[in-house]
Amino acid sequence: MPKQTFFNLKEEKKQTLINAAKKEFSRVSLYDASISNILKTAGIPRGSFYQYFEDKEDAFFYLLNEHAKERHKNFILNLKKFNGDPFEAIAEIFLSVLEYSEDTGQRDFIRNVLLNMNYKIENTFSKYLTEEALNDRFNDVYDLLDTTLLNITDKKEVFHVMQILKAVTFHNLIYSISNDLTIEDAMIKYRIELNLLKSGLIRGTN
Repeated sequence: MPKQTFFNLKEEKKQTLINAAKKEFSRVSLYDASISNILKTAGIPRGSFYQYFEDKEDAFFYLLNEHAKERHKNFILNLKKFNGDPFEAIAEIFLSVLEYSEDTGQRDFIRNVLLNMNYKIENTFSKYLTEEALNDRFNDVYDLLDTTLLNITDKKEVFHVMQILKAVTFHNLIYSISNDLTIEDAMIKYRIELNLLKSGLIRGTN
């Protein structure tokens, strides 16, 4: 988590630092990123960086969390738009991330995040999010879900449904970007998998 001195920065200076960090993490993966390049782009001395962040991982996960917060906000809006249908809401998120990654200024950052994601990054990112924040996000979603659409018996199962949907979405994002699929082809593949989840994988018996 960034230090309080970062949050106390004037907005213009804060944005300059954010843009410099994002530029470096767009150029290379987290592990290959150079703090020196961030400093050079932002035009600040090395000592200043450590007044704002613990290390480059701290800066990386801040950017990643800000992106996650933006997607969560959009997911909430989509749930309202689609009357609590989680499948349509998350499909809209999937599409928006693909379109976001097509933006010249964002494509490399999203690509590096997705293609270099591993257990260590995922595990560290999970620790970066507080339990309170995760619970708040889930409760926001649960309150808007039309649970009559789901074959579930309690709130705990809703949590697992959302985990499955996120896993399928995340896998498809990695596959689509790593294989340079067009947005149309990526959506076709993703929709097939969503529809399989919606209909179930075992044929009903009489």
